[in-house]
Amino acid sequence: MCSQVGTQSYQSITTGAQQTELYLPKLKNKKIAIVTNASGIIGARHLVDTLLKHKVKIVKIFGPEHGFRGTADAGEKVKGGKDPLTNITVVSLYGTHKKPTKEDLTGVDIVIYDIQDVGVRFYTYISTMAKVMEACAENGKELIVFDRPNPNGFYIDGPVMTDKYKSFLGLHNIPIVYGMTCGEYAQMVNGEGWLKNKVKCKLSVIPLQNYDRSKFVTGLPVKPSPNLPNDTAVLLYPSLGLFEGTIVSLGRGTDYPFQFIGNPFIDSVTCPFTFIPKSTTITKKPKYQDTICYGVDMRLMYRNILKSKQIDLTVLNLFYHHSQNKQEVFFDNNFNYHAGDEELKQQTKLSISPAEIRDSWKASLADFKKIRSKYLIYKDF
Repeated sequence: MCSQVGTQSYQSITTGAQQTELYLPKLKNKKIAIVTNASGIIGARHLVDTLLKHKVKIVKIFGPEHGFRGTADAGEKVKGGKDPLTNITVVSLYGTHKKPTKEDLTGVDIVIYDIQDVGVRFYTYISTMAKVMEACAENGKELIVFDRPNPNGFYIDGPVMTDKYKSFLGLHNIPIVYGMTCGEYAQMVNGEGWLKNKVKCKLSVIPLQNYDRSKFVTGLPVKPSPNLPNDTAVLLYPSLGLFEGTIVSLGRGTDYPFQFIGNPFIDSVTCPFTFIPKSTTITKKPKYQDTICYGVDMRLMYRNILKSKQIDLTVLNLFYHHSQNKQEVFFDNNFNYHAGDEELKQQTKLSISPAEIRDSWKASLADFKKIRSKYLIYKDF
């Protein structure tokens, strides 16, 4: 019987950004651009403010999905401009373009990447990082990744991305949960020649101290994105993110996004739990706004995922087969891009068991693990 995964407090880990003695000398007299968001902090202070205090010349800030200050909704285009607190130019990498242009990098000597990730392929920060690596390689700029822990780094699971479904939701042939930090992932992208035209980025990583990959990291000091407000949502995200490509609400517009799931169509006897999405400052137009949704309180699955170390597939099967007369429209075009292949949709339609589905992943996961092993900085689980 599998034992439950232990937990590690975020506060017990020393992040790359905290180790200023390792990188401040390198930044002296250089013009710096920073790829970051609200999670890029050192203690209670943002990385940008800390570096400015140390007289580092920051000439540009690049913001990913949700923006530099982390307030934009999922998928919402983000505008650039001037940061009102520092008057530094902010360039959005989730608006008109997702890759820094030559003009964006003009006058920049070094680019720093510092964003808290959650270790899921379709969480777009790693795609932003890869595009930044590519731009740095093409324009002769150095990239330094300030590493942060992967809260979901304690397991590997899910279908491996196929070439047909590569998009900003997944640029590379990796599983949904890949068990690597951003620093490790950057090394893999570089080492495997996954950047466009196999260019190589001049890359260095400021590694973590005291990080235990075998444990679920709790207590992230800043929400990684607006609708991942707590440990439970972060833990459930790999399982529930697949529903982005379905008619199921993920609880946006409630106090428990990525913890409540449901829709107005599912059999209320099978799923008597209810919630009503409302317009909020975070999600202005949630799916099924002001409508009763029947579904599941996924907070009850917290311990099951820590014990199984697997994406939960049971609820996907449940919602597909019990959303009354909605099977033909249950999946939208985005589902395969989240899953990474066509098979998971077909397996769900055919009621293939989670165990059989996982058997179909074994060979590709084994191949990925061999590649991954070459780039690990921290002890494997």
